[in-house]
Amino acid sequence: MSLVNIDAAEVPVREARLGSITGFEGTAGELVRCARAGSLKDSTRSFSQCMGCSSINAFCQLSMIQDAIVINHAPVGCAGDFFTFNFVYRVGQMERKLPPVIGRYFNTNIEEQDTIFGATKKLEQTIRAAYDRVRPNAIFITTSCASGIIGDDVEGVASDLSTELGIPVVACFCEGFKSKIWTTGFDSAYHSIVRKIVKPPRKKSNKVNIVNFWGSHVFDELLKRLGYEANYIIPFSTIAQLVYISEAAATIQICPTLGTYIGAALEQVYGVPEIKSPPAYGVAGTDIWMRELGRVLGREQEIELIINEEHKRVLPQLDEYREKLRGKTAYLTAGAAHGHALIAVLRELGLEVQGAAIFHHDPIYDNGDTASDALAHSVNTYGDVSNYNVCSKQAYELVNILNKVRPDIMIARHGGMTLWGAKLGIPTLLIGDEQFGFGYQGVLNYAERIVETLDNKEFVTNLAKHSTMPYTKWWLEQNPFSFLRGDVDDKVY
Repeated sequence: MSLVNIDAAEVPVREARLGSITGFEGTAGELVRCARAGSLKDSTRSFSQCMGCSSINAFCQLSMIQDAIVINHAPVGCAGDFFTFNFVYRVGQMERKLPPVIGRYFNTNIEEQDTIFGATKKLEQTIRAAYDRVRPNAIFITTSCASGIIGDDVEGVASDLSTELGIPVVACFCEGFKSKIWTTGFDSAYHSIVRKIVKPPRKKSNKVNIVNFWGSHVFDELLKRLGYEANYIIPFSTIAQLVYISEAAATIQICPTLGTYIGAALEQVYGVPEIKSPPAYGVAGTDIWMRELGRVLGREQEIELIINEEHKRVLPQLDEYREKLRGKTAYLTAGAAHGHALIAVLRELGLEVQGAAIFHHDPIYDNGDTASDALAHSVNTYGDVSNYNVCSKQAYELVNILNKVRPDIMIARHGGMTLWGAKLGIPTLLIGDEQFGFGYQGVLNYAERIVETLDNKEFVTNLAKHSTMPYTKWWLEQNPFSFLRGDVDDKVY
C-alpha cells in the first residue's frame, strides 16, 4: 500500500508511486493480468504527437476553490489554461446559483533573465500584489517546468509569506516534465490541500465527501435517504469547508483516477473510510458499489431495499434498450478509470466493445485494494476487450484503429478526440458530465443518448464526405502501434 506522507513537500509521481504507464497495446485482460502479476512495464513511443501536463490538472482543481487564488509560477505561456477554467468556473457558478465571480488567477511571467538570476522575488511580489487585490482566504502556488528547472525555493517563499499574510500560502509542485502521467497533477493539488489546509477532526459529522469534477449532484437524494449529507469537493468548495473534510463519515470517488490520492490520504491520515469499489457504472458495478457504501455507513438493510427497488425499475427498460442495440459495436476513448467504467456501461447495454484508447493505466491505486480496480471488474464481469490501447491522447493511433475497426459508434470523454470519429463518418457521443452514467439511472441515460446518436447519422455522414484527414493513406495502412517501442522483455502480452 502507498503510504501518504504529508510532511513531504511533494507527492511522488505516479510512475514511481503506483507504477503507472502510458504505452500498451493488447487486450484489457492481458493488461489486468500483467498488472496483478507485477510484470507490467511501460512501452515508449519513438514518435509522440501530443502530451498532457500535470500543471493543468492541478490548476483544474485548485482554480475553482471559491475564496482562494492561484498563482502560476511560470512563463506567461503557461497561463493559457486560465481562460478555459475561468469559463468552466463561471458556468459551474451559474448552475449552483453561486455569486458570479471571475477566476482569480495570476502568473509570475518568468522570463529568460529570471532563469539565470532566479524568479523568487517575482513570486513574492506577485503574491503580495494578488493578496492586496483580492484578499483571499488561501493562496496556492502552482509550479512549472521553468521554476522547477531553475530550482526556485517555492516552498520557502510560501512558508515566509504565509507567516507574513496570516493565511495559508501553499506550494503545489506539479512541474510537467517530472511525469508522463498528467493525472499526477490531481495528486499534487490534493497533497497541497491535505498538507496545508485540512485540519484534524474535532468530531465526526454525517457528511460524505464526494471527490468529483463539476458534474451533476447525483448523490444528494441517495445519501439523504441514508441519513447523510453530500459534501462535494474540491471544485466550488470554500477553504472553510475544506478545513474539516477530515470529519466526514466517508469519501466517495466518482473516478479513482481523479481521487486515488485524496481518498487514501483522508483515510490514512485522518481515518475517513474510502469507499473501495469499482465506480457504480453498469448494474453489476452499481450493486457492488452500493453494498460497499452500505457497509461503510452502516446502512446495509436500507441499501438492499434501494437495490431491489432500482432493479424493478431499471431492468425492464434495460432489456428494451438491449434489443434496440443488439449487434451494434462501439469504440471508446477516455481517461483511465472513467474509461474502464464506460466499458462496463457499454457491455451492460449489449454493445460489442471493439476496442478502447485509454490515456494511461494505474496498475494499483493508493489504497492498495484491488476491489477498486474498475478494469478488472469490467473484464471479470463482461469478458475481455480486444484492441485495448494505452495511448496518452495519441490521435494518430486512434484514427488508424478507428479506420480499421469502423465501429457503429464512438464514445468519447474529452472534446478534442470526438472529431476523429466524425471525420470518418462514425457517430460520436461526448458526455461532459462525469456523473451522467453513474448508478442505475446512468445506464439508462447512456442507453437513451446512444440510441439517439445512432438514429441521427446524417451530420457525420456528410462531414466525412467533405472533410480531409491530416493522416496519409500510407499511415492508415500501417500497424497503428508502429511507433510503440519495447524490447521483447518489455512486452506485456
